[in-house]
Amino acid sequence: MDNNNWPETGDFVVCAVKDVTDFGAYTTLEEYGGKEGFIHISEVKAGWVKYVRDYVREGQKIVCKVLNVDSSRRHIDLSLKDVNEHQKRAKIQEWKNEQKAAKWLQFVSEETKTDPKEMQKIAQKLSDKFGSLYAVFEEAAISGENAFSEMEMKKALVKSITQVAQNNIKLPYVDIAGFVDLTCYLPEGIEIIRTALEAANEVKEDDTRVDISYTGSPRYRIKVIAPDYKIAESVLKRSADIAVDTIQSLGGKGEFHRHNDTVKV
Repeated sequence: MDNNNWPETGDFVVCAVKDVTDFGAYTTLEEYGGKEGFIHISEVKAGWVKYVRDYVREGQKIVCKVLNVDSSRRHIDLSLKDVNEHQKRAKIQEWKNEQKAAKWLQFVSEETKTDPKEMQKIAQKLSDKFGSLYAVFEEAAISGENAFSEMEMKKALVKSITQVAQNNIKLPYVDIAGFVDLTCYLPEGIEIIRTALEAANEVKEDDTRVDISYTGSPRYRIKVIAPDYKIAESVLKRSADIAVDTIQSLGGKGEFHRHNDTVKV
């Protein structure tokens, strides 16, 4: 990372404990080129601390809060006690995601034969645009190549980033289902039911899938997989309504029954 890049007061940072003393601990900041930070004994834990080593040890990875940054002295004051468990877990996950994203971008660089220095500039632009490197790949996994429509980038890079993102990021989806009872006693009843099901299956929405299966006369299961419940519910209702309306308009009967939700992550 850029040697002139410094954290800001209030930031949470991932640190490696470098040296533990009687009055505190020296660390290196993993995300800032190994810049050194210091945790005073009073910032190790709330209350009285007799031995710093009871709480931190050399080589340990910890999450600290930045109390003060003096870039002229190249000094960073840190606090361990001001980080709660939730903040710690969130920061560690963010750090791990950024590490993965950096490796993915390196793969993109190699695959597209992009010069590493040029790739570093591109990475900075992408990070500025999306907020983080991982967010770049996350957005590409969701929106595909359209995620970069407002940026001037070589098509090969866009294609490679999108492919890597979709191969590596599993997006959260919800899976819900309902049932339609379809009956028709006309001579062409089977064809009418098929027509109603085909109409129901035509409901389309971005990033959703509708699967219809036979469960036993007269019941058919409509399963919808979508990015969130709101979209899933909307698609399920539209699909069921179309099936019922179609069969009723052709001389049959239809009824919709909701089923319990399940979530797939």
